[in-house]
Amino acid sequence: MKFFIAFWLILGIAFLGSAQQKITYTEHIQPIIAKNCVMCHRPGGIGPFSLLSYEDVTKRSEFVAKVTQIKYMPPFPADKSFQHYANQRGLDSIQIALIQQWVNQGSVEGKKKKNASLSSPNTPLSISARTPDLTLKMANAFTIPNTGIEEFRYFHIPTHLTKDVMVEAIEFIPGNRKVVHHSRVMVDTSGRMSGLEGMEASDPRLVEFQKIPMADQFLYGWVPGNDRIQFPTGVAKKIPARANLVLNIHYSPSSKIQTDQSTVNLYFAKAPVKREIQSMIFYEEDITNPPFYIQANTQPKFYMSKGPIQEDISAISVLPHMHWLGKSFKAFAITPDGDLVPLIKIDNWDFNWQMTYQFSTLLPIPKGSVIIAEAEYDNTEANPLNPFKPTRDISYGWSSTSEMMEMVLYYVKYQPGDETLKQ
Repeated sequence: MKFFIAFWLILGIAFLGSAQQKITYTEHIQPIIAKNCVMCHRPGGIGPFSLLSYEDVTKRSEFVAKVTQIKYMPPFPADKSFQHYANQRGLDSIQIALIQQWVNQGSVEGKKKKNASLSSPNTPLSISARTPDLTLKMANAFTIPNTGIEEFRYFHIPTHLTKDVMVEAIEFIPGNRKVVHHSRVMVDTSGRMSGLEGMEASDPRLVEFQKIPMADQFLYGWVPGNDRIQFPTGVAKKIPARANLVLNIHYSPSSKIQTDQSTVNLYFAKAPVKREIQSMIFYEEDITNPPFYIQANTQPKFYMSKGPIQEDISAISVLPHMHWLGKSFKAFAITPDGDLVPLIKIDNWDFNWQMTYQFSTLLPIPKGSVIIAEAEYDNTEANPLNPFKPTRDISYGWSSTSEMMEMVLYYVKYQPGDETLKQ
């Protein structure tokens, strides 16, 4: 008890001391912004404006103070007490108070520091400052009609690679953020996918293309709230020579005619690559209590399972996916010894913030483990995000008014020392 009293007394004195001093952007605010905001709020980032400079921040200082005070920003839906992530963010009470003080005192810049980093450990300058090694843009701009109907389209992008490449970072840049809802990037080596260009997901010809196996069913996925992914040194995704990318893009309904010509940026590994990243994808077919059918006025829970896995692996990241009826999501592994390896826990699902959560270090999962995911849905009128009132029965579908339950794990084969390999 004495320890806790002393701790809070020291913390209170420190805070009162800071309250008496002049708070400046350079000394106090810029480090907070760099660590928690610029990963999204930078040129080309997913944020609607940049916060890289003092000028960027000060002209929105009252807005920044408000959204941080109510903890609307920075968003991070995952439970940080369940698992720790390299790209986690969030402000404590002291940081929030410092921003409030700074604004109340007039948003002073302060003395500039030489070589001050505008980035953070989660937004590596090695990538942020680099030009992509390969930029792949959709061959043609796609026109989204003004019908107010969702569009699901496939696009084919040749890479023209003459040799295999190992990719250490990937980003998808929507050509039109107003209508691009999400995109999945796949790799094809068959050379038979060019006929997909612009094809609707409902086109009966698609069945023949779906019979052709992909070299990589999930190179990368861009969803609301996601950003580029950068892998740890020594591990990378492989894209074979003469491969082509296949994009599956979901366009939101539009009342205006819009166009989109999105881009995929690839950053090649500069250091030797010792291990190739694989994708473990959990689909609705992996649900252990089917059918995946959510009746009106119900709040069901569904479970997915894979395993026992056949080798020791180290997980790099986890990406869960649901739609508007999603309520909570949890995933973990159970080892042969009965231990629990936590992956992700989101108590309040936020459809607008779906992220690729990278673990703080590579996360070992031993051979023989079973990986389990569980998701709750709320198909009642008490759910303010329910797209239908009155409620109706909902089944699986790509449309955001249907539902999905998916999860993607990036992983590599385990090597001793992965437990301390930071991302």
